[in-house]
Amino acid sequence: MSLAGEFGCGPAMKGMPSGGFNRDFHNPSYITVALHGGSNIIDQDINPYVDQWEAEGIFPAHKVFKLLGNAGFLGVNKPVEYGGLGLDFSYSIAVSEELGNIRCGGIPMAIGVQTDMATPALARFGSTELKKEFLLPSIMGDKVACLGVSEVGAGSDVATIKTNAVREGDEYVVNGGKMWTTNGTQADWMCLLANTSDSPSHKNKSLICLPMNSPGVHIARKIDNMGMRSSDTAEVFFDDVRMPCKNLIGQEGMGFTYQMLQFQEERLWACSNILTMMDNIIQETIQYTRQRKIFKMPVLYHQSVHFRLAELETEIELLRSLLHRSTALYIKCNDVTKLASMAKLKAGRLSREVGDSCLQYWGGMGFTSNVLVSRFYRDARLLSIGGGADEVMLSIICKYMDTLPKK
Repeated sequence: MSLAGEFGCGPAMKGMPSGGFNRDFHNPSYITVALHGGSNIIDQDINPYVDQWEAEGIFPAHKVFKLLGNAGFLGVNKPVEYGGLGLDFSYSIAVSEELGNIRCGGIPMAIGVQTDMATPALARFGSTELKKEFLLPSIMGDKVACLGVSEVGAGSDVATIKTNAVREGDEYVVNGGKMWTTNGTQADWMCLLANTSDSPSHKNKSLICLPMNSPGVHIARKIDNMGMRSSDTAEVFFDDVRMPCKNLIGQEGMGFTYQMLQFQEERLWACSNILTMMDNIIQETIQYTRQRKIFKMPVLYHQSVHFRLAELETEIELLRSLLHRSTALYIKCNDVTKLASMAKLKAGRLSREVGDSCLQYWGGMGFTSNVLVSRFYRDARLLSIGGGADEVMLSIICKYMDTLPKK
């Protein structure tokens, strides 16, 4: 049985009531209007400050998340009884696409960690007590979440993480560290993946809700990234951190499986988010090259330029079709691991092509740091690394094709 079939179709399971907040979320235009148009959350409350937050290397996560939480956008596919809207995962994808209109990659990524990377397993498998303590305030925007998976020497290879949570009575004692933790310096709690037994690597891991203000949690440093400048990224250490066993999400030893399910939603979310960004970069490049002249004619009128932009736009639409097909299958409880991996792979590689080609057409202006295309060029590079590197996506695809060499 597939993971999706065994564990449900995402946090908004079959039979879960839809609606909530008395808003017409079933109107396809609602999310666009509410986020980018009618309520102006992006236009008025985020984009005017992006340049400042990029320069400062951090954005006010609690303030921004509270705005989104108040509008109902941090839990569109989460249970109604915990503040969510109870809609299917396609609505989360719609939100992700609209968040691509934010004029940087770091803030949407931080929001995605909150909605589709740190909370799906909690929404699916967490106890009622845990959901009340961590999920509900995350959906309302009162708490900021982070995901603790990657470590030094264990990024895409999740099975090799070293952080341990040793059981002592009714507590876990956590030791180790996490690297590249998005939202790490501002987070109120972490969805932590740790080894909880000496069983084989795929059966010895568990997910634990860990408050970041717990004694023994140390934020070692804020990492200086090449891109995603406004999203704080931290290295975190755990020194004999004691966690109640009741903070365990679901069953002990099922953490690897739960995390793989979270990864599928993360990868589809990242793909949808970058699609809108790529659309915007191409449109801005069209506008700029129509005005900029070389050899007495607009840059856009050179066949090599408008043909290349047409090729890129075609690739974007093909990727959009793959994303929408994957999402449609996912909400019907199909295993979309192969398709999600393909979408993630293509999104990472295509965003690099779009960034490189469009920056070239901006000429010297593209090499400055104050235009969107150069920011996109830096930010988008992470997509082929974070959430599973390209090579890992290829290995997953090969596994489903049964072409991996036998051990």
